[in-house]
Amino acid sequence: MGWIGDSVQSIRSLQIRQLLSQIVTLGTIGALALIIWKVLMCVTGSESPVVVVLSGSMEPGFQRGDILFLQMSKDPIRAGEIVVFHVDGRDIPIVHRVIKVHEQQDTGEVNILTKGDNNFIDDRPLYAQGQLWLQQHHIMGRAVGLFPYVGWVTIIMTEKPILKYLLIGGLGLLFITSKD
Repeated sequence: MGWIGDSVQSIRSLQIRQLLSQIVTLGTIGALALIIWKVLMCVTGSESPVVVVLSGSMEPGFQRGDILFLQMSKDPIRAGEIVVFHVDGRDIPIVHRVIKVHEQQDTGEVNILTKGDNNFIDDRPLYAQGQLWLQQHHIMGRAVGLFPYVGWVTIIMTEKPILKYLLIGGLGLLFITSKD
């Protein structure tokens, strides 16, 4: 009877070690992802170095689901550049083209007007109420690279949250039941 108790104890001990190992592995993966994101933030100078195009407002140049790589620089923003900006009161950043840059001579402040390539009018209706121009602090970065269609994963997960929960649950189940 003693060797059965010892065997059960050994199995439980092994299961606990495997569970702890899986938790440490998951934590390491999460920490690595955060480190990579922070390094990208430092290298690009952008608070969000990667964004997904969520609408068709920039077609045909950028399609819905494209991933854009952003970078900030000290160079002045010029008309024709693609920028990503945030608007006060909105959570989701917007990817549009700069159509006009106006520098105020007395203050040196730069005002920026944007428009989606596929839109008929400029973005003033998208800006905060009473706001006619964007300022430098609204700009999150300039588009410097593109990875087409990969962002569809994000769009699908946002539009169909049940798929996100099924995927996370399936990955969690796979992680818990793996024997390595």
